[in-house]
Amino acid sequence: MTTPEAEQSQAEPAGAGTRGGAEVPAGEAEQGGEARMTVEDGAARPEERLERAVRAAEQALIEYEIAVETFRVEVENFSRLHHQKLGPMYARLDELDACIAEATAARTGDPEDIRKADEARARVLPMPGVEELFHGWMDGDGLSPEAAAMLTDQSVRPPQRVRPSDEARKLYRELARKAHPDLAQEDAERRRREEFITRVNAAYARGDEALLRELAEEWAAGPAPKEQGPTPAEELYARLEWLAQRKEMLTLVAKDLEESAIGAMLRLAPDDPDRLLDEIAEQLLAQVAEREAELAALLG
Repeated sequence: MTTPEAEQSQAEPAGAGTRGGAEVPAGEAEQGGEARMTVEDGAARPEERLERAVRAAEQALIEYEIAVETFRVEVENFSRLHHQKLGPMYARLDELDACIAEATAARTGDPEDIRKADEARARVLPMPGVEELFHGWMDGDGLSPEAAAMLTDQSVRPPQRVRPSDEARKLYRELARKAHPDLAQEDAERRRREEFITRVNAAYARGDEALLRELAEEWAAGPAPKEQGPTPAEELYARLEWLAQRKEMLTLVAKDLEESAIGAMLRLAPDDPDRLLDEIAEQLLAQVAEREAELAALLG
């Protein structure tokens, strides 16, 4: 797993430099002498250098957006697996905590113990939509057969996982680079690209490689983007400012993902998240055993 910031640094245009304190786009540094001579001769448009900077910034932003979206899908998939595999164990621990609190209150009759028991029981009462929350691992009557089997180390169907294949990742990146809305200069073309990229993102999130191939064929057969004509310098400066603001917004999104509970867990084992889930499951099973022993002692 690569974080968005790491991928962004790898995607920065090669050959870029500075001149007089200002950034020089890739390509101009290599042709500096020739470019200066052309400008001095008055043969090149004054906006040429600025246009190259805009194109470079657009490509860098697209690569960064791809990195952020890829990381978002990884976090979302890991979150789904986390809830599917560990959700039943957390539910079992809550149930045992409620039973322990109730047994303690029954023994002592203390009002404070009774209050704690009521609060613990309220936390495990069925909630609306619990089936959807646990994707079939828990229903209104408690743990499903699959969840009960997992808690007793019996065979259980694996949780549904959505982890895009390498080919799906490749197709997604190619489509995102070709059809990205930020490459459009006209509102109609931008809307067409936004609708198309929405479908591409949905297919990638489901890991649907076949649909991504169909979308690639659809894009190839679609209308070619119009040639971009000369852009006034004022519009180019505004474009650069918008790109910078977009990058700042994406940086905040990436930061939130990386600092979220699931993102932090994913960073602990980026290359083998299943192993991390197995380790957490072992810890939860040990806690379940401890709670069961404590409850048995109270009831014994």
